[in-house]
Amino acid sequence: MQLPQNHFKRRLHAGDVQFGLWCTIPDTSVVEAMAGAGFDWMTLDTEHAPTEVSTVLPMLQAAAPYATQCIVRVVENDTALIKRHLDQGAQTILLPYIQSRAEAEAAVAAMRYAPEGIRGVAGGTRAARYGRIKGYTATANSEMCLILQIETAEAASKLEEIASVDGVDAVFIGPADLAASMGYPGQLDHPKVKSAILDILARAKAMGRPCGILTLDKDFARECVTAGAGFVCIGIDMSILVSGADVLAAEFCPPR
Repeated sequence: MQLPQNHFKRRLHAGDVQFGLWCTIPDTSVVEAMAGAGFDWMTLDTEHAPTEVSTVLPMLQAAAPYATQCIVRVVENDTALIKRHLDQGAQTILLPYIQSRAEAEAAVAAMRYAPEGIRGVAGGTRAARYGRIKGYTATANSEMCLILQIETAEAASKLEEIASVDGVDAVFIGPADLAASMGYPGQLDHPKVKSAILDILARAKAMGRPCGILTLDKDFARECVTAGAGFVCIGIDMSILVSGADVLAAEFCPPR
């Protein structure tokens, strides 16, 4: 049995623009339904969602038959947590709130087997197809993809030192936290926030590091792609559900 290829990582480094969806509902049927929509990638969120490590496994299994590639957002930059998600089959990890080069280096180490890192070795995991992928520990590093979130003004000021760490595949802008850290909580469309986002995109592009973003503003999403964004989340499962329900209720249910 062969090691699964990380097609998201390949397209990321090939310079393809990939559009994705954020999954916050910890339910396999929802994940399966979203995976069948045709997005290039989808993030299974364990930071701002009631999703535990053990819940992610069946979600990965639900998405597996589809071409959509899964990214797992781990709740924090923790070696043990990262290891557990990798062992159950995640190949692309997104880590929130990275603030320094040292944190980036720790994340890279957690993603890789020795001698390049400190990922713990276990041969019978789902990632190794329960031991059926021969030489998994010798080859797995090549398919791991690490994305670090730049979501504060401080992190943005240190973009180059964070993103230049060997083993960091991409960075991802968190607009909501960035806006709050700049003194504009909830104002994602503030001109200074948008300017800061476009500046991060330009600087990442200049250093040849892929950069992504989550935005529900379709026009701004297109602007970000023009500015160099390589992967853009344009929807959230819960937002899609709520907005659809609200439109239907507004049509048929008068206010009480």
